[in-house]
Amino acid sequence: MSVASRAALLLLEDGRAFPGFSAAAEGTAFGEVVFNTAMAGYQETLTDPSYRGQIVAMTASHIGNYGVNGEDAESDRIQVSAFCARHFPKSFSNFRGKRTVGEALRSAKIPAIDQIDTRALVRHLRSLGAMRGAVSTEAIDGRDRENLLQQILRQPQMAGAALALEVGTRTSYAFAPERPRAPRVAAVDYGIKRSILRKLTASGLDVTVFPATATADELLSPPRPFDGFFLSNGPGDPAALPEAARTIARLVDSGRPLFGICLGHQLLGLALGASTFKLKFGHRGVNHPVKDVRSGHVSITSQNHGFAVDSDSLPAILELTHRNLNDGTCEGFRLKGRPVFAVQYHPESAPGPHDSDVLFEEFATTLKR
Repeated sequence: MSVASRAALLLLEDGRAFPGFSAAAEGTAFGEVVFNTAMAGYQETLTDPSYRGQIVAMTASHIGNYGVNGEDAESDRIQVSAFCARHFPKSFSNFRGKRTVGEALRSAKIPAIDQIDTRALVRHLRSLGAMRGAVSTEAIDGRDRENLLQQILRQPQMAGAALALEVGTRTSYAFAPERPRAPRVAAVDYGIKRSILRKLTASGLDVTVFPATATADELLSPPRPFDGFFLSNGPGDPAALPEAARTIARLVDSGRPLFGICLGHQLLGLALGASTFKLKFGHRGVNHPVKDVRSGHVSITSQNHGFAVDSDSLPAILELTHRNLNDGTCEGFRLKGRPVFAVQYHPESAPGPHDSDVLFEEFATTLKR
């Protein structure tokens, strides 16, 4: 049974429709329709700023079995435009759970749809690629559906979207109380997840978070200098952020250690002369195999991205360090001879496996030398 009986519709820009039932707020929401293959971690997905501007469909059959709690949020709000699943349970079973997924979405005024054919949806997106769409309880049939399709076609494409400028902090702040003698890191917030900040501080680092619009002068010349820099994850097209790439190039020139994740990986690549491109349907889930090309070690990784660095565009100063074993795309690189490196996947593992914790330890070690 759906948590609500009102009819709802997921409509794609090519006219393909997936009928279902409303599972949260009523109304219409637009976004790029993507899918996530994780079986758990839906609260982290809902609140991950990297999902801004997207309608997320979960491939697992039941989403919401353990409810929503007060600890697992990755930001201060639900970030997805709308949420889709085969089934959102009306109840949950977990001692940490406080409310259902439907209740959380309804409170945030976010539409959701269940009882749709998620298998058909994913096969469609894998064949034709991620595309614009809408979830609606208002435009179900006839002329209303045709009007909705025209509205979808007027929505901006994800390519060229500078969404990272919308999701992060507006002012700088210290993530945790300062610890004497701990290395100091400036983290640039393009849509940073709380679990990344927790991983950095757990590695013995003091972290100050800066807006995505922070200038190189702000980051390089504070009252007390930083020992290194971190570039966060975030939504949208990295190529739409040329000023951020120019700022990062100056951070690299400072000679201090630097670590980037996801969008930070893409922006560092642009700053150092590589190019990026949009993936057909992206990588979103917690079971993506990534190979360390230096050691041959394979990690199972958590991922959430729709763009990637073109490995063929890496300049000679960069060394490819990690490759995706599903499609061969670049999953990591480093600046030769320097403590500057980045990965495309999410080593903070929230949600996901903890195979890549060592990357935070590696970054901390470079700062403590």
